[in-house]
Amino acid sequence: MHTVDQLIVIVLFDQVDLLDVTGPPEVFHLARRETEEAAAYDVVLAAETMDPVVTAAGVRVLPDVTFDALASRSIDTVIVPGAVEADDGGRLRPTVDPVVVRRVRELSARARRMTSVCVGAHILAAAGLLDGKRATTHWSTAQQLAADHPAVEVDADPIFIRQGDVWTGAGISACLDLSLALIADDLGEAVALRVARQLVMYLKRPSGQSQFSVPLEQASTTRRIEDLRHYILRHIAEPLTVTQLAEHAHISDRQLTRIFKNELGTTPHAYIESVRVERARHQLESTDATLERVAAACGFGTLDTLVRSFRRRLDTTPTEYRRRFRTTPA
Repeated sequence: MHTVDQLIVIVLFDQVDLLDVTGPPEVFHLARRETEEAAAYDVVLAAETMDPVVTAAGVRVLPDVTFDALASRSIDTVIVPGAVEADDGGRLRPTVDPVVVRRVRELSARARRMTSVCVGAHILAAAGLLDGKRATTHWSTAQQLAADHPAVEVDADPIFIRQGDVWTGAGISACLDLSLALIADDLGEAVALRVARQLVMYLKRPSGQSQFSVPLEQASTTRRIEDLRHYILRHIAEPLTVTQLAEHAHISDRQLTRIFKNELGTTPHAYIESVRVERARHQLESTDATLERVAAACGFGTLDTLVRSFRRRLDTTPTEYRRRFRTTPA
């Protein structure tokens, strides 16, 4: 457990996402309120100048300090939020300002721990801080992050990922999950859980929990693949095979595999497993069915297969998932 005596710097720049900036300070403030051990958390907003910064929501935020003023200070944690801007075609792209990238690189030389929220991962990557590491970002920009930075192993699914002292968080509200995880790393799970209760959040989402729902994660462009996806949902409790799906679509096994790869970026087996896990998650959250019944209803066949799939997809067990996310009384 890390002894807390730390300066937490949140990087501030124009058009930054507001919750990325304001969420973490609220979490660390609650930690200070919950335990004296967190009293030394010192959260500051740092920007290029002391002028007000206009966020993407139009709210003006005042910096606490300039980057230059931090030059002589030891930093424990740097949090890099994200921002998006429209390109010439009207498509939204992450904002990667070279000045901000340079400042983040400078801060990293004096920081124990570097973190990003949402598309802030693109700034960390541009600063060279994610090379050779596994990282996440908002699901909508994950492909771009992977294309722009081949040295980064991009995983669009988890809520957050830790690689040593570099942490990356997913979509905007994941800044709360990431902050709770940092507190748990510093002060232990008990303190983080007390803070989560004050936030009226689920106690703590495991880092492997998916940031979006599997059946809705991608939009396909052909009626054939849409028909196959609906077929899978209707028959999810059955032992679905590639051959069975190919016969339903009146194509060969090889064609089916190629279509899934091109349309959904995955294999038929992996897609079926992801849908089964999603269905199991829903049942674990909303029913009191035994794990054996959940496994059978979702097509896993055996409890062992259900457990292995949960560990592979969510980095947790069905029992632990139900304990954290059950929405109905036992």
